[in-house]
Amino acid sequence: MLQCLKTNLTKVIDLSVELGKLIAGVKEKIELADISNRIIGIDAYNTIYQFLSIIRQPDGTPLMDEKGNVTSHLSGILYRTLNLLENNITPVFVFDGMPPLLKRRTLEARAMKRNAAMMEWKSAREEGRTEEARMHAMASTKINREIVEGSKKLLECMGIPFMQAPSEGEAQSAVLAKKGLVYASASQDYDSFLFGARIVIRNLAISGKRKLPGKNIYINISTERIFLKDLLDSLQIGQEQLVLLGMLMGTDFNAGINKVGPKTALKIVKENKTPGEVVGYIKRKYGAEFDADPNEVIELFMKPDVEDVSEDAFGRLISRCKPDSSSIIRFMCEEHGFSKERVSKIADRLCELKGLKGQKGINSWM
Repeated sequence: MLQCLKTNLTKVIDLSVELGKLIAGVKEKIELADISNRIIGIDAYNTIYQFLSIIRQPDGTPLMDEKGNVTSHLSGILYRTLNLLENNITPVFVFDGMPPLLKRRTLEARAMKRNAAMMEWKSAREEGRTEEARMHAMASTKINREIVEGSKKLLECMGIPFMQAPSEGEAQSAVLAKKGLVYASASQDYDSFLFGARIVIRNLAISGKRKLPGKNIYINISTERIFLKDLLDSLQIGQEQLVLLGMLMGTDFNAGINKVGPKTALKIVKENKTPGEVVGYIKRKYGAEFDADPNEVIELFMKPDVEDVSEDAFGRLISRCKPDSSSIIRFMCEEHGFSKERVSKIADRLCELKGLKGQKGINSWM
């Protein structure tokens, strides 16, 4: 029973890996210049998690200030967001709210994996296994309240707009993209498509050379653009079938069906067009059932709990955000020990860029 539970939980948190195997052909490598003069909705937790995972010392220790507060995410937000602005890209960070009840098991599974990774990290670091220590450290990455609040504070100082979603930030960002308020949703997770994001940008803030864990090999991480229409056309399915495809492999809200991989899942949803037909098929073929009400999971993806933002309200959000040089320096340097010389240059550049953009309305950035 325990082994079965572990298998299901693994399927829940590996959807992006599994779905990614089916859509390699529709990924388009792009440069930041290709999305210049656009507003991009950013899945804040997903991006902050990437900063916390990647921006570390060789043994996996995160950047910290003199008080022991983690600052890796602040470094990522400060320097890499500036890079987006330099390319005339306006980011809007969207933060998670209260997670759906069906996500509780996924969160518990992730917590268990983080705790195990933390123990492995400490052991590897004590024994001098630096490469292995870094790998486990990255797997132990956790976002807490202090990290979220610090991220919001820095974004406010920088004049970068952000939103608080009522539930899933990824869903809110996807709906903004679906409505055309932002050009695309930026996230590493492919399940943005299950929420209906019409365009997804991957590796937006983490492109560049990356070392493979445990190997002396570097790979180039490119920014990618994927259109939902191209994805659906490539798979020859509709939006509801895409959600069913994800459910068969496992989503944040349900465990997948054992022995059903990407290709098998695609075959099932092509031959069984409705949720009822899929449920009947897996019961006959595998003697299995979804561990959550399929209609409830479909509802979470097709009609997520999001804020209904008007174009006028969204435009005001974009236009009212202005950088405050002194606040940036006070927060980053006085409170967290960053170099005043380097931060001052960034603060000045932010003010310069905002001045150049100040007269443009929302339609100029779509």
